[in-house]
Amino acid sequence: MDGGGRLARSSRLSRLQSDLKAVAHAVAALLRERRSRKKQARPQRLVRPEPSRGVIAVLERWLPRRVGVAFTALILLGSAGMGIVKGGHVDEFVQALDDTRNGAANLAGFRIKQVAIAGRKQLTQDEILAIGGITGRSSLLFLDAAAVRDKLKANPWIADATVLKFYPGELQIDIVERTAFARWQLDGHMSVIADDGAVLEPYVARRFLSLPLVVGKGAGERAKDFIALLQRYPQVWSQTRAVALVGERRWNVWLTSGLVIRMPEHDVGNALTMLSQLDQDDKLFSRDITAIDMRLPDRLTVRLSDAAFKAREELLSSKDKKSKKKAGDA
Repeated sequence: MDGGGRLARSSRLSRLQSDLKAVAHAVAALLRERRSRKKQARPQRLVRPEPSRGVIAVLERWLPRRVGVAFTALILLGSAGMGIVKGGHVDEFVQALDDTRNGAANLAGFRIKQVAIAGRKQLTQDEILAIGGITGRSSLLFLDAAAVRDKLKANPWIADATVLKFYPGELQIDIVERTAFARWQLDGHMSVIADDGAVLEPYVARRFLSLPLVVGKGAGERAKDFIALLQRYPQVWSQTRAVALVGERRWNVWLTSGLVIRMPEHDVGNALTMLSQLDQDDKLFSRDITAIDMRLPDRLTVRLSDAAFKAREELLSSKDKKSKKKAGDA
């Protein structure tokens, strides 16, 4: 048993050792295989070709990496701008930008909270604000006072304007209005004009019906001086209904009775003096006449009405018959 037992233990030990060696060899072989597979799977380094010597290669080498992105953004912005221009949306785009910055300024506390307007008579406050382009979205911060003043002065009613901004939210507008001077009729169309001939309104409201009436091309610009001259002769001016410029050279004066006075081109003051004296002495304007012609410097011609002319013809005819009868009796 001694001999047999020791032999049996030694044979088992040697077998275990051989098994462990086999396992160790197998693990080592497996590790070598996996390592070789990883090496084969690893990508090989590519050899970069020699850089080209062209313009693009030079730009890629020397320009910063972000230049391409910025250039692309510029191209996109340019394309968008071209689309806005071609599509006719420039005004809408500018208005949107203006509304955006005004909105930001209003949120920051620069909203127009108070507007003081001085000097207005014919125009309302809302009309003045609309003329100046001031809306509820406007902010005091981005309001261009000079531009508002130019818009106001472009209106025919406004001779001058002053625009002042008082931060954070007060706007003051002082205007000087033109005065309605006369009603001007041209080619059947009536408008209200200032004393310099500027058209204030292309129609005549009821409140302007008492203004003098001037008629004819060029009459608006020249009426101020002629009417000022007429007003120096109350005998004529008090009965004047309208004045008309003829051929842009001389004036006709229409009286309320329908009588028309054809004034000379020159020396109008002496003609008005003569008219005033004749009416005062002989009641010329009350006579049955339709026209007084003073165009010739050495004479005054009157035109009778149809009824007066007929009565005069009948009177002359009867006188002629009487004279002939007397001659026959003799």
